[in-house]
Amino acid sequence: MTKAELISSVAKKTGIEKGTIAAVIEASMDSIKSTMAEGENIYLRGFGTFLIKERAEKVARNISKNTTITIPAHKIAAFKPAKEFQKVIK
Repeated sequence: MTKAELISSVAKKTGIEKGTIAAVIEASMDSIKSTMAEGENIYLRGFGTFLIKERAEKVARNISKNTTITIPAHKIAAFKPAKEFQKVIK
């Protein structure tokens, strides 16, 4: 589902204009991004958790050049669905 399809779906279910829904979805995504950029997790009860995971430094191989490289420690964004969400998608 694309963002446009999500906007259309929510507009149909709520009866609110697509422009208003688009603004709400954009604001929601901006809030999620800025909160996670500050290092905080986001907990949405019944839906899931947006987490920041830390990956340790590791050594990897560049197969084409046959060399080793060090990948520095870094953070990644992840999503962990709630149990109720998991039951729906199984």
